[in-house]
Amino acid sequence: MSLEIRPLALDGLLEIRPRKFGDDRGFFSETWNAQKLSDLGIDLQFMQDNHSYSAARGIVRGLHYQLSPYAQDKLIRVVRGAIFDVAVDVRKGSPTFGKWCGIRISAADWNQLLMPKGFAHGYLTLEPETEVIYKVTNPYSPSHERTIRYDDEDIGIEWPLPASQVQLSEKDRSAPPLARAEPFVASQEPEA
Repeated sequence: MSLEIRPLALDGLLEIRPRKFGDDRGFFSETWNAQKLSDLGIDLQFMQDNHSYSAARGIVRGLHYQLSPYAQDKLIRVVRGAIFDVAVDVRKGSPTFGKWCGIRISAADWNQLLMPKGFAHGYLTLEPETEVIYKVTNPYSPSHERTIRYDDEDIGIEWPLPASQVQLSEKDRSAPPLARAEPFVASQEPEA
């Protein structure tokens, strides 16, 4: 198998490390293989790729998620630079509702995060000129998107930079705390 897969602290979150094959010309890496993951019980049909560029260190994007029927599974990877990537469980009734998990993802480490529906997603750039590419299983839907404050004290994310060194969009700065956010309800998902 050309992928290393490691479960993370919250159920459903997986760190994936594709193998790299390199020589003096450069490298080759198979970063996604639907059949190999299907053989492991992970069946996803990605329909959109997103590419985000952040010019500076300390940019926070998130915490974002979408409600049904546009909820998204995500596969996140960094092709330049590094991020501290965070998933917050927003699944109504989950035993880990409101809990978070963070992982460093970088071009140097060549790791990825597979995040299922029902998690709010956000990240902090750790290096300037960071580029993040992520696959999603549903398109962006502004009317289904929800945002939670990145610094919600009830969630208690331990970001690696202090708030004084963080840059946010106006939308993310004015996001509500989790207590006032609409949770993800799994029963809203259409049957496969």
